[in-house]
Amino acid sequence: MKVGILGATGYTGQELVRLLQQHPEVQIAFLGSSSSAGATYEEMFPQFTGKQLGKLEDEQVPDVEVLFCALPHGLTAARTAEWLKRGIKVIDLGADFRLKDPEVYHMWYKLEHPAPELIPEAVYGIPELYRKEIRGKSLVANPGCFPTASILGLAPLLKKNFLALNSIIIDAKSGVSGAGRGASLRTHFSEVNENFKAYGVAEHRHTPEIEQQLSLAAGHSFKVSFTPHLVPMIRGILATIYAQVEDGISESTLRACWEEAYQEEEFVHILPEGIWPQTKFALGSNHVFLQLKLDERTGRVIIVSVIDNLVKGAAGQAIQNMNLVLGLPENMGLEGRGLWP
Repeated sequence: MKVGILGATGYTGQELVRLLQQHPEVQIAFLGSSSSAGATYEEMFPQFTGKQLGKLEDEQVPDVEVLFCALPHGLTAARTAEWLKRGIKVIDLGADFRLKDPEVYHMWYKLEHPAPELIPEAVYGIPELYRKEIRGKSLVANPGCFPTASILGLAPLLKKNFLALNSIIIDAKSGVSGAGRGASLRTHFSEVNENFKAYGVAEHRHTPEIEQQLSLAAGHSFKVSFTPHLVPMIRGILATIYAQVEDGISESTLRACWEEAYQEEEFVHILPEGIWPQTKFALGSNHVFLQLKLDERTGRVIIVSVIDNLVKGAAGQAIQNMNLVLGLPENMGLEGRGLWP
């Protein structure tokens, strides 16, 4: 099956290429880049030497079965209707179809939504929560990296009403690749190395996405406190989450809830008691690692969730979604485990 990638020269685009090379049922037929059209992919990225991926093209998308869009917000939605009419299935790794309310999109992204009429057609692409809805769909909103780590840790517990709403605090740390490949002072080596900083405090654009999905899980609308941090490493997200538990809820009850929700999930791992997730566990893989502990003294549960921001937080989850859309085995092309050390 022929697939295409728009935004093929960014970190997410490169990761899509790397992972799709391992997929036995697809051919990369189109690599789009407005800034590098005409160059061969191997010239741009010598790690792919010998793969004969061909030249980067402008953004005129040819006939493909699936199109991955790794573009800045606003650019994908403006062209999605055209692609859908041509029978192309679209997996958007940007933010254009994650939020169900175009007014909320405008508030957080400072942009009028280019195609609000398509929002109801999009399904939010966390397979562990929306597998049935994703199968056979033509438009998938691939989740953000911070939301993926946060939602997978919290959604099962909220569905069972085990947590006090409005008590949730998400303290998350990300490697620098999450900021993208574009040069900026914020991600300059001298600014990041041997440094550790919060950013987007009380205003990060992943906040409404997290709140939307957690509210759906809980059945009630509520707010969270979300603070991301930049860590001097390339890959990985570690989210430490705090929430007040409802009266009578034990640690074993919380753990059993996770085990029930994820017992059949290949990519989600609940670690044995006392073993806490590390970002290296997930490095380069589509796997998620979870741990929790109930602080009996405060009545708060402490959850740690770890993913690779470029794989389960972006390209890997997009391929997982593609597999569902096309009726392929969900793990196809994603069987690899994390790199260590």
